[in-house]
Amino acid sequence: MNEKELKFILQEGEGYTIEFKEAFDSKNLSKELIALANSEGGKILLGIKDDGTIKGIEINNKLKSQIQDLARNCDPEIKISLEEYKNIMVIHVEEGKDKPYKSSQGFFIRQGTSSQKMRRNEIIDFISEEGKLKFDKIITDINKYDSKLLSDYLDKAGIKQKPTKYTLFNLGVANKEGFLNKTGILFFTQHPKQYLINAYITCARYKGTEKVNVIDRKDFEEDLVTQVEQAVEFVKRNTRLEYEIKELRRKEIPEYPIEAIREAIINAVMHRDYFETGANVQVDIFDDKLTVTNIGGLIKPLTKEKLGTLAVRRNPLIADLFHRIHFVEKMGTGIKRIKEECKKHGNINFEIETNGYFIARFKLKKRDILEVEKTVEKTVEKTVEKVLELIRENPQITQKELSEKTGLTRRGVEWNIGKLKKKGLLKRVGSDKGGYWEIIKRGRWTKEDT
Repeated sequence: MNEKELKFILQEGEGYTIEFKEAFDSKNLSKELIALANSEGGKILLGIKDDGTIKGIEINNKLKSQIQDLARNCDPEIKISLEEYKNIMVIHVEEGKDKPYKSSQGFFIRQGTSSQKMRRNEIIDFISEEGKLKFDKIITDINKYDSKLLSDYLDKAGIKQKPTKYTLFNLGVANKEGFLNKTGILFFTQHPKQYLINAYITCARYKGTEKVNVIDRKDFEEDLVTQVEQAVEFVKRNTRLEYEIKELRRKEIPEYPIEAIREAIINAVMHRDYFETGANVQVDIFDDKLTVTNIGGLIKPLTKEKLGTLAVRRNPLIADLFHRIHFVEKMGTGIKRIKEECKKHGNINFEIETNGYFIARFKLKKRDILEVEKTVEKTVEKTVEKVLELIRENPQITQKELSEKTGLTRRGVEWNIGKLKKKGLLKRVGSDKGGYWEIIKRGRWTKEDT
């Protein structure tokens, strides 16, 4: 380890393969050794606080012997190597080849930035699943990456450091020789689809409630982060905005809770089964619903009931990279956040379907449209009357003064005045600065004017 590598790790913070420990504690350290060996290996840095502050630790033969004893006493023995850098002890933990490993405290596994104890059924499922090869860690023969994508990623992660030859290795997306794994291709090549045929998102907008008449369609084939961002923009572009006028303010309300849609798309690219090459992530927008579909059912021990409470990841490296740039908050809570956003929105029923595919379905609730229109009409009329009343009192009133007295934004004032002019109720006499408003007549404000 050198100064640049240490600085990078400290800025990056704790993660799926990195753990900080302020001091030596045999129980805590054995738990971390077990968790990393049962996951993908990693580093434990002794002498560093959780927030990345270097405290330092006294390094001597006794400390080294204690650490080696902990590794030997695990069942089976865990392979480690020790490295000293200044007053920091770096413990390199190899990924275990004879999983699962346990200590006197039990079986542990890495979940995001922390180590979690496994229950009996989770241990059984872990043993069953461990024989399967993890897609996201498979090393390829590709060693070319896009330096701008890497720099942009580091900026999003809050790492203020220029990329070096160690950067990809420290992120866990390349080996020491610089060859990318599948995750490295997905995040740090411009067009991963040329290497992984199904690594893209298809978005489509249909007329009606079935997949018949396509209004808009787009395949997004860039790096995984860009794919997510572009898919969200497609949804914004192809869904409606509603307006709520409350206390003389007009508020824009998206047809769907955008943060929930964003979370669903991220979950889809994180948890999809990339070994299945016959399908890709799909976002479909209909008149009455929006669906996000990815291939790959629930992996044990997940059930529909446990979604949102238990973190089990098909592609842990992909999930970890999204977590580092804050695209996801806490591991395993995505579904819970989606439900919360839908509840806050108030006009969405959220459903999940798992049948080999994982489908997140956002259904618009049926509402009494006539009643909604009456409410909007009544509220708009009340706002218009307030604007007209202020103009009657002071025909030279400015839009800025109208904004201050009504509580409307400047844009809201402009919108109301524009509607009044179009209706033939109001006109401007003279210049903007020296002129005045003239109320022409009283007219009836109808729902067609909203």
